[in-house]
Amino acid sequence: MSKSIVVVDDEPNIGVSLQLILEREGYNVSIFRSTHEFKSRQSNRKADAFLLDVRLPDGNGIELLRGLRQADNRVPVIMISGQSSIAEAVEATRNGAFDFLEKPLARDRVLLVLKNALEQASLRKENERFRELVGEGPKMIGSSAAFAHAVEQASRVARSDARVLLLGESGTGKELLASHIHRESPFAGGPFVKVNCAAIPTELLESELFGHEKGAFTGAAGMRRGKFELADGGTIFLDEVGDLHESSQAKLLRVLQEGEFQRVGGEQTVRVSVRVVSATNRNLSDLVSQNRFREDLYYRLSVVPIRVPALRDRPEDVRPLAEYFWRISARAIISSRSGLTMRFLRRLKRMRGRATRAS
Repeated sequence: MSKSIVVVDDEPNIGVSLQLILEREGYNVSIFRSTHEFKSRQSNRKADAFLLDVRLPDGNGIELLRGLRQADNRVPVIMISGQSSIAEAVEATRNGAFDFLEKPLARDRVLLVLKNALEQASLRKENERFRELVGEGPKMIGSSAAFAHAVEQASRVARSDARVLLLGESGTGKELLASHIHRESPFAGGPFVKVNCAAIPTELLESELFGHEKGAFTGAAGMRRGKFELADGGTIFLDEVGDLHESSQAKLLRVLQEGEFQRVGGEQTVRVSVRVVSATNRNLSDLVSQNRFREDLYYRLSVVPIRVPALRDRPEDVRPLAEYFWRISARAIISSRSGLTMRFLRRLKRMRGRATRAS
């Protein structure tokens, strides 16, 4: 659909020029020459972007900007002026203007700023939609088709108790997706327990997963419940499950088959009801063919496999991710910067391109 642009400027030649320029690019353009004329039309607030002159015969464009923001209108606003000052530019930015253009207006500059403003607004809407989809908690940022497919798969399978295997490189957000599956599952009322199988020494992993009895080994001063017992009624997330030792694989298989285990050094059988979500950055099929991972365990874990795409496979998400982390950093250092520059974002995309060629 064609984007709708509202221009408020009292100079007839400016209005006509902008209308010709923008309509040639396929935009629908509405021109107003005063604040009164603009305010008298309620439909004008449905635009996709606004270009507002700072100085109008019966008011101030920045006042119109404030009015739009007070009405919770987050549509991008670009301020234009023939007699601008630094103070006006600062005030416009503080009130939420996307950019500030000086007259005489250059066609290419107008089109570039407007294009960037509309793209940013579109990304924000898409991210809000995905935040609604994943709910509160850790943030999963992305609007690309590849990322959306992974999230939609996770949302569908979350409603069942099926075991899920998340596949993808380190840093792709597998833990965040596992947390989302837990929150949307019938086990959401129970705990979400995380285990990094690669970070625990092999000799301690069995105790970590299943617990131990007092005196089971040197240093076991008392009974300790393991992660599976702690996750009873909830979800256990086995990260880097491909690093499990063969002996631990056998005991994990029993838990998956029977829903029960014994603590290290114990004789009593412990029964649990746990949703299992696992993840790996390794190719488990290759490990199975090399006899380094049990085939029966592989099929027990990967009832529903979901591949989580790497960032180089979803370049559309570079910008929203960068802006998300920028906002976090800005709050931490009380930054006065209002956002990321286009130059910085272009550099990120170039870096992504080099990473793709290197791989």
